Amino acid sequence: MSRPRWTQPTRWPGLVRGFASLWRRRGAGAPGQPVTHPAPAALRAVISRHAGRIAGATGDPSTGETFERLMLNTWQTTITRRADGTAFVITGDIPAMWLRDSSAQLRPFVVLAPESDEVVDLLAGTIAQQWDCIERAPYANAFNPAPNNASWHAGDLCDNPWVWEEKYEIDSLAFPIQLAWQAWKATGRDDLVAPLRNRARVVTGLWRTEQDHRNSSYRFVRPGTGDTLGSDGRGTPVAVTGMTWSGFRPSDDPCTYGYNIPAQLFAAHALDLLAELAERVWDDADLVQECRALAGEIRRGVRRFGFAGAGFADGVLAYEVDGLGGQLLMDDANMPSLLSLPLCSAIAPDDPVYLATRRWVLSTDNPHFHRGRAASGVGSPHTPPGYIWPIALAVEGLTSTDADAKRRLVEVLMRTEGGTGMMHESFDAHDPMVFTRPWFSWANSMFCELLLDVAGHTIADLTGPWHDRDW
Repeated sequence: MSRPRWTQPTRWPGLVRGFASLWRRRGAGAPGQPVTHPAPAALRAVISRHAGRIAGATGDPSTGETFERLMLNTWQTTITRRADGTAFVITGDIPAMWLRDSSAQLRPFVVLAPESDEVVDLLAGTIAQQWDCIERAPYANAFNPAPNNASWHAGDLCDNPWVWEEKYEIDSLAFPIQLAWQAWKATGRDDLVAPLRNRARVVTGLWRTEQDHRNSSYRFVRPGTGDTLGSDGRGTPVAVTGMTWSGFRPSDDPCTYGYNIPAQLFAAHALDLLAELAERVWDDADLVQECRALAGEIRRGVRRFGFAGAGFADGVLAYEVDGLGGQLLMDDANMPSLLSLPLCSAIAPDDPVYLATRRWVLSTDNPHFHRGRAASGVGSPHTPPGYIWPIALAVEGLTSTDADAKRRLVEVLMRTEGGTGMMHESFDAHDPMVFTRPWFSWANSMFCELLLDVAGHTIADLTGPWHDRDW
């Protein structure tokens, strides 16, 4: 087992840099952030055209202005291009690249890709960077721009100098697969998915290993915090179910039970997308067979163990299970969530299981659904009680089949930005002037995706194939 970073003097300079970055982000807002990736005139014109369409669709010029501002903020302040063409994408106020966040931050840009060579180049650079990261440390969720030993916490066991944090989350591998598939689908360019070809089996192999967590060498210990998994870093006991184990949720909080159901369904969907690439681009029959077999095993595990037990409406999915009878009934604002399943699984928005689960999630039966004077929506145990996440409000709109509901949620998000012109991690349901994380690019991008959707330029066709009730 690796020694914690703080015990290794050669790593102290990197730890100092990490702590200094965290200190600087206290109270920092988006205005005044340095421009690291200037937007060329051609891209500005594309964004401006979509902003005009959004203003027309909503009947409110300020929505178009907000779209333009948020898209340019993501492009210009969270991205650094490298000499080798790769792109390092930070979350906003943390100087690390999350595989999940960087994928979600670029989702609205995928819609623009057919109109912009600059966007296609960015997607190519980000995909290449993500898969370099996955090859270096497949269990890690967040990475440094260089092997500088910076990290979130000095006591972490991981001693890889490229890794900011090694919280293993299934979605950290599923999101980059989906982004690459979306970029390929939007552009028809096979070269965009080339970084996956020789690394796809890193993901399928890891997910195979974690079908029986007893075979895994992964541990997560963070002294003095609630993040340590179980008593020894292994997590709580789970049965072998066909599903694949995860230590952490998309919120970066530890799982109560080792099988997070939205993440299971996202993994199965990502495997579908990999299988399509293997079949149509790489002509790799063995990989096609492995992806389809593994996706089937995961889905069978969800169907057998993933539904809420007695006392709940038929067809409502649990959030986490252990295969031993333990279930956690809740939903979290972070994607993948139960609410977001049509965006990151093979479940369609009109699927009866999804509709039943959605009704439960958007009710006070969900312990993290909050009603307030300013808004009602889904929050997270990751943030204070009573706080709603703009990401969840955007997801609620994107997964709705009601055009009026989508527009209503746009209006809610426009009036809960806390006077900053930006989306935040979360805000008080009664007072949106009280919020967490003033510069959070993932939330900005999810709102931009909703605005594009309202204007008829949706990424839904780039989510991946939905199955006829057979997910």
